[in-house]
Amino acid sequence: MGQKETKATINFAENDYFVGVTPSGHAQVIEANSDRGTAATPMELLLLALGSCTGVDVVSILRKKRQQVTGYSIEVLGQRREEFPRSYTQLDVKHIVRGHNISPQAVARAIDLSETKYCSVAATLRGTAKIVSSYEIIEDIGDQGPVPDS
Repeated sequence: MGQKETKATINFAENDYFVGVTPSGHAQVIEANSDRGTAATPMELLLLALGSCTGVDVVSILRKKRQQVTGYSIEVLGQRREEFPRSYTQLDVKHIVRGHNISPQAVARAIDLSETKYCSVAATLRGTAKIVSSYEIIEDIGDQGPVPDS
């Protein structure tokens, strides 16, 4: 199997800001001064990367299992070392699934498949940080309809 190569470009933009450009051409302001809090820091982006990567997998798998998902969010809590490098040591990923008669087994299986087979970000981080997943299912009593396809 060959390897796929992608390239991001990060440009210094003065005053502790960088502008990153993704391989697909999307710009992202990055903050180097976390005390200022005016843009995402690299470590914050890592939390978003993990949550969105696993989220894409889980919602796709739940749709294939014909689960009636009306809402879905992922919370990622990172625990970091006090000393440098201040890497994440544990990442707690909580999946909150809202819907009608959602199967706990389907949610657990979707999370497991994402973690062990599909999520590239989790696979990249796994050697450095412990990833702990959990889920909550909220029965939706409203009639919001299913989550639209992306």
